[in-house]
Amino acid sequence: MDEEYITQHTHALMQDDREHLRQQAHSYLQAKQWTAAQQLFAELLAHGVTDEDTLCSSMLALDGAGQFEALLAQAQHVLDQSSNAAYALAFKARALQKLNFLSEATIANDQALLLDTNLPLAWINRSGLQLLQQKFPEALRSAQHAVEVAPNDARSWANKGVALLNFDNLLDALNAFNQSLVCDSTNLFALKMKSEILFKLGRLVDVISNTEHTLRIDPGNIGALTFATQALRSLERYADLQGTAKELTRLAPDNVFAWENYVRSLRGTGNFEEANKAFEHLLDLDPNNARFWTLKADTLYRLQRYREAIAVADHAIYLNQDYPPARRIREQSLKLMYQRKKK
Repeated sequence: MDEEYITQHTHALMQDDREHLRQQAHSYLQAKQWTAAQQLFAELLAHGVTDEDTLCSSMLALDGAGQFEALLAQAQHVLDQSSNAAYALAFKARALQKLNFLSEATIANDQALLLDTNLPLAWINRSGLQLLQQKFPEALRSAQHAVEVAPNDARSWANKGVALLNFDNLLDALNAFNQSLVCDSTNLFALKMKSEILFKLGRLVDVISNTEHTLRIDPGNIGALTFATQALRSLERYADLQGTAKELTRLAPDNVFAWENYVRSLRGTGNFEEANKAFEHLLDLDPNNARFWTLKADTLYRLQRYREAIAVADHAIYLNQDYPPARRIREQSLKLMYQRKKK
């Protein structure tokens, strides 16, 4: 074989390898395996593959991985080679926004839009920046334009939803977040905002369904567990509340809300003995809460431990002399204690 044939054949193999690498990187990108995607795109860049697809996809992977300082550095590197690369300016703006340099982000993003008036990321950036700057009418207009140029990007719809929320337009905001979830059913921000709106609308069963979906994606999501706990308690579904609140106490052992609802779930299912034990942790976290001491007194009352109930009710009254429930529990416990003595 002559040397030219060998060189061409070797080059062809390298091209095949690079194309395979690119396809694999894009499959990781599609699956949101950001770090794996970035590693392969970095390998392509290291081999001198610097076409726009590779550069843009590499920055997209860095964005998805939350590596904003690296994203800023890469975007700037591209701009050093080509100052009119609108997509690099948009990624630079994205990184600066996430790093909380809002003025610099706005300047970079405006430059990107001057170069490409229909650049999807730049319109998503603009609406996000305007939301952060509390320019809500402008943010809504920009988000609407982002939806028009990037209808399949979950962030376009999510920004529109947030903008609508600032005008108390709950139903249209809910529709926007639903559309965001059509684009990306794993978008935790859209799921959180959907739960918040459903709770405000009093659609508690839907809140529970939405939080269940969230927890399948992110089992330790404290926000979703909190919304589920609130909804289950409002619906008085104490058996379900018990599991949710207990998980919340495990993930947030110093969270008063979690322990209060765990205690209430035990009381709601008639498990007063376990509730009384759980009160020890709750009262350690919030020892000056007359309401919690009164609930403990009521729990002891239901366990027919009247003398202890009186002592606990006295402590609740000491903390808040104008709290009638504590006085009622004390009087009832005192009455039944004397009735028991007479027998």
